[in-house]
Amino acid sequence: MRKLIYGMNLSLDGYIAAADGDLGWSEPSDELFQWWLEQERAIELFLYGRRLWETMSYWQTGDQQPGATPAEIEFARNWRDTPKVLFSSTTIDEVDRNTRVVTRDAIAEITRLKAEDGGPMRVGGATLAGAAMRAGLVDEYEIVTHPVLVGDGTPFFTTLDSRVKLDLVETRTFPGGVVLTRYARS
Repeated sequence: MRKLIYGMNLSLDGYIAAADGDLGWSEPSDELFQWWLEQERAIELFLYGRRLWETMSYWQTGDQQPGATPAEIEFARNWRDTPKVLFSSTTIDEVDRNTRVVTRDAIAEITRLKAEDGGPMRVGGATLAGAAMRAGLVDEYEIVTHPVLVGDGTPFFTTLDSRVKLDLVETRTFPGGVVLTRYARS
C-alpha cells in the first residue's frame, strides 16, 4: 500500500496562498528549496488539483529560465519526469507527457492508487487535499510554516468530520525563521 503525503508551505496563520493568490511570502531559502527537492525526489506520483497543477506547470520549463540554479534545474527535471495525476472537473487543453487527467470521483481514484504497490504519493491543492483528508486517506503531513501572517486566503487545513490523531515525526528550522513540522497519522 502506498503512503499519501500532504505537504506545502504555509503562513503562520495557516494559509497556503493569500486571498489574492499571492505566494511571494513563501519564497524559499536555498536550504529550504534543497529540502523540498529531496522530498520531491522520493515521490513516485504527484496528485494535483487543477489550480496547483497550473502553478506547478512552471517547472515544465523552469530549468530553461535565465539564471536557473542547479537546484532549480534538478527540480524541473524531477517534476517533468515524475508521473502526475491531475484531478479536474474542467477541460484541460494541454498536459505534459507524464500527466493523466481524471475527471471522475477523485476519492475513489486516490483510494485505488493508494491500494497499489509502489512508493509514496504527494497530494497537492487545497480542495483535493481537503477531500483526501476528510476521507482519511492522508498518512503524513509536511507543514513548512513561514513567519508571516497573510490574514486570509486558501487554508492548508479543511473542515474535518472527525478528530485525527497525529504523531510528531520531525521538526527542523530553516533560514528566515521557517519551521518544518512533519506528522504521521497515528
